[in-house]
Amino acid sequence: MASSPFLSYLLFGSLLYLSCLNNVFCLEKSFGFEEKVTSQTLHTVQLLSLLPSTICSHSTKVENNKRSVVKVVEKHGPCSQLYKDETTRAPTPAEILEQDQDRVNSIQSRLSKKPIETDATTIPAKSGEPIGSGNYIVTVGLGTPKRDLSLAFDTGSDITWTQCLPCNATSCYPQKEPLFDPTKSTSYSNISCTASEQCSQLTSSTPTRCSSITSTCIYGIQYGDKSFSIGYLSKERITLSPSDVFNDFLFGCGRNNQGLFRGIAGLLGLGRDKISLVEQTAQKYNRIFSYCLPPTSSSTGYLTFGKEDKPASDIKYTPLTTLSQGDSFYGLQLQGISVGGSQVPIPASVFSSGTVIDSGTVITRLPATAYSAFRSEFRQQMKDYKLITVTPNFLLDTCYDFSGHAEVKIPKISFLFGGGTMVDLDVTGILVVLSKSQICLAFAGNKDDSDIAIFGNVQQKRFEVVYDIVGVRIGFRSAAC
Repeated sequence: MASSPFLSYLLFGSLLYLSCLNNVFCLEKSFGFEEKVTSQTLHTVQLLSLLPSTICSHSTKVENNKRSVVKVVEKHGPCSQLYKDETTRAPTPAEILEQDQDRVNSIQSRLSKKPIETDATTIPAKSGEPIGSGNYIVTVGLGTPKRDLSLAFDTGSDITWTQCLPCNATSCYPQKEPLFDPTKSTSYSNISCTASEQCSQLTSSTPTRCSSITSTCIYGIQYGDKSFSIGYLSKERITLSPSDVFNDFLFGCGRNNQGLFRGIAGLLGLGRDKISLVEQTAQKYNRIFSYCLPPTSSSTGYLTFGKEDKPASDIKYTPLTTLSQGDSFYGLQLQGISVGGSQVPIPASVFSSGTVIDSGTVITRLPATAYSAFRSEFRQQMKDYKLITVTPNFLLDTCYDFSGHAEVKIPKISFLFGGGTMVDLDVTGILVVLSKSQICLAFAGNKDDSDIAIFGNVQQKRFEVVYDIVGVRIGFRSAAC
C-alpha cells in the first residue's frame, strides 16, 4: 500500500498502550532489597547493594496446572534479549515519571470525558490515549511457520499488533527481531472491507476504515504523545504454547508505526473489547487470565490463560466493576488504606469516583484527600529517617536519604477492596529508588477527589493478579513469582 493513505489516516485511531515503565527506578533493581525480619506491622529490609543484578534468575513458582503459561520479563533487564541492545536505551527516571503522568492523564480523561490540560496543549477527551515504552514483554508465535515476537502486554488495550513488512526506515521504528513478513506465512490474510463484518463492527476500541486503493480494512491508533500505529486489520495463526494455537486471530499488521515502542515488536491487547486476545480465546480459556509481574528486573514473571485444575486456596477475590459503558478498563472498589496496622482516616466518599487496576501505570494514584492522609501517616511512621526536599512539582514528594543505614524498617501497607478483601502489598511495591540518596514512596495524589484512582504496576509486583471476567472478580495471590 502507498504511504499516503496511512499518513492521511494518522489522526483517525486511538487506543490504550502499555506502559510498564519501572525498569529504571525499581526498588529491587537499584538496591538489592532483602526482607530480613517480618512483623505484623513492619518490613525490615537490608540495603545489600547499590548495583542492579546482571544475572537473570528464572522464577520456578508458577505451576502449569493445565493453564497456558507465557514468561514475562522486564524489557531492559538481564532476562530480556534487549538487555545489551544499544539501540533500545532504557528511559531515565524523569522520563519514566513524565510518561507515566501522560498515561494517567489520558486514562482519567477517557473515563471522565474531561479534556487533558498540559503545558503545551489541551488534548480533547478520547483523542489522546495513554502511552508508554512497554517494558513488560512476552514472546508469542505468529504465522505459519511461526515467528517468535516480543510484545508488550496491556490490560487496558484491545487490539494486538506488530510491525509488518514492507516497511522502510521512516515508516517503522527500530526493533530487535526481524519484522514480520506476511508474504512468508501460509496462514495470513487481510480483512476485506466489503466482505467482512469485522471491519465494520470492531470500532468501539480501534477505529477502522476501508482503503480505497486495496479494498482492505485499515486500523489506526494514535497515542497521547503522537505515537501511532497504522496498518491492515488481518487474520493470522497465533501460538501461545505448543498446545495453545489459534487460527484466524484478528490482529493489526502495522505498516506505519512511530513512537515509544523501540525494541519490541508490538503490543498484546488484554482489554475487555471483543477484538482483545481475552475475548478471541474465550471459548478455550473462558475469559480467565492472570499475570505475576517479576519482583526484580533480573527475575521473571508469567502470564497465564485459563482456569487451574486445582485453584489456589490463598487467592483473595474482590468484585470486578465496569467504570463506564463499553470501556476496556478493569475496575476495583478501593475502600480504605492501612499503614503499619493503623487505618488511615479517609471518608468512604473520597473513593466514590472509582479505581482502575492497570498493568501499564507505574505509580499508584490516589484521590487528593486520600493521598494527603496516607502520606501524613507514612511520614509519621518513618520519622526516624531523613526526609529530603524534592524539586517542586515533582511527582513523588515523600523521599528519603537512607545513607548510613544498614537496614530500614518500612511500615506495611494494606489496601481494603470491595467485599472486605484486604490486600497486603509486597515490600517491593512500597518504595522506588531514583538515586543512591533518593528513595521515594511509590504513590502520588490526583489533583482532586473527582479524578479516578489507579492501582499501578509497582504495587502489583509479586502478586498473581487473576482476572475472572465471567466470575466478575479479580483475585490477588501474594509472593507468586
